[in-house]
Amino acid sequence: MKTLIYLVLALAAITLPVFGQRNASMRIYPTQGSQQISKHIYGHFAEHLGTCIYGGLWVGPDSDIPNTKGYRNDVLEALKKLQIPNLRWPGGCFADEYHWMDGIGPLSDRPKMVNNNWGGTIEDNSFGTHEFLNLCELLGCEPYVSANVGSGNVEEMAKWVEYITSEGDSPMARLRRQNGREKAWKVKFWGVGNESWGCGGSMRPEYYADLYRRYATYCRNYDGNRLFKIASGASDYDYNWTEVLMKNVGNRMDGLSLHYYTVTGWSGSKGSATDFNADDYYWTMGKCLEIEDVIQKHIAIMDKYDPDKKVGLMLDEWGTWWDEEPGTINGHLFQQNTMRDAFVAALSLNLFHKYTNRLKMTNIAQIVNVLQSMILTNGNKMVLTPTYHIFEMFKVHQDATYLPMDLICDKLKVRDNREVPLISASASKNSNGNIHITLANVDNDKMNNISIDLQNVSIKTVNGRILTSPSINDHNTFENPNKVKPENFNGAKIEKGKLKVVLPAKSIVVLEIK
Repeated sequence: MKTLIYLVLALAAITLPVFGQRNASMRIYPTQGSQQISKHIYGHFAEHLGTCIYGGLWVGPDSDIPNTKGYRNDVLEALKKLQIPNLRWPGGCFADEYHWMDGIGPLSDRPKMVNNNWGGTIEDNSFGTHEFLNLCELLGCEPYVSANVGSGNVEEMAKWVEYITSEGDSPMARLRRQNGREKAWKVKFWGVGNESWGCGGSMRPEYYADLYRRYATYCRNYDGNRLFKIASGASDYDYNWTEVLMKNVGNRMDGLSLHYYTVTGWSGSKGSATDFNADDYYWTMGKCLEIEDVIQKHIAIMDKYDPDKKVGLMLDEWGTWWDEEPGTINGHLFQQNTMRDAFVAALSLNLFHKYTNRLKMTNIAQIVNVLQSMILTNGNKMVLTPTYHIFEMFKVHQDATYLPMDLICDKLKVRDNREVPLISASASKNSNGNIHITLANVDNDKMNNISIDLQNVSIKTVNGRILTSPSINDHNTFENPNKVKPENFNGAKIEKGKLKVVLPAKSIVVLEIK
């Protein structure tokens, strides 16, 4: 009897781990990389929405919250660690109601305005052109300015370009100097409107195409500052919008935007940011990955009219969109940020790397306190979100060479007949010859053993970091700001020239191979 019991226990010890783990294999081709992962794939977005600007980035120089000339010190230092490549501003829907001259000059002379798109908040315009561009200088990032086409006019945008970029003795350059800035700024990226099919004017694509051509004509290049003009592009699955603009505008634009949100639905509840089950989680992964099909279809249209890929696809709004947190102001879009959001970020970035021969910029929405943000603030408190940690971990891919790979892994059929690969991966080689691999084990319950073939690369050392937590619902709060944070990862080892990696369930890892 004892022998039988021992036999059963021994068999259990052998078979139980099989049900608790999966296996995957990868082959990376280190010598076949040909395209660069532009740093601008890691762009950000700051709209005058809720407390993104006021209370998030900006508190004013007289605030009790420690600041540098009005910018929050804690937020500033956290954002510097991300090596932000570009920052889009002032919107979003806000851009097409924003009149830039209201935000320059002495603060006492700046008129207040109603933010009609986002909660009817009264704004005092204390954060304007100078404040934004000075912030970009502090962060070491490139500004991306979205101009008002919906309620503005051609002259207004043309004068804004002149005010910011002209070094000459022109009227707008003199006005800038009068307001305290002698030297012009270098601002390359300019959006000609935002969501012109919706909050930016409810236009038809044919009408907007003609309007874009008019606006772009009068936006000049001053003193060596060459504009990269970005047309307002499609929402999600609106392939006709891309078709019309490529046909009627073509190479008169440098970039064409695209917006895609991982969201349950646009009417009624979008679901809680923190209260969800495993089925909801897997569905979110499927909706997130659906962006690949969307990108491919927009690229196919662009390729038809622009085979030389002179026009960049700019995914300048993406991320999760859940219900606002209970007790917060309606219209301010303040939502929490869990491990589920971290996975959306990781899977999206891994995917974007594949298309950087056409996809030239992406901007997650948004940077502080709004939607899938990097940072949350409340008074003098600040917390870093799981999404922040993904951007900090994945920054190793910026401007590195994308390495093609083959990946074989299990897949899971989820709600709405979507299919989700349970491993997401990307690899790149930096200028020092170091290889970085980012891996995400989507499986909520099972670990995954991955065998990685690096094609005869001599591996000297491998180091790693991991982001995981006991529950996919876990998130950081002001009371517990470090519940989800990166740790050192020791689950990778070299065996017979190959890399063997044991990925825990619901974990995201970055490996550095020298």
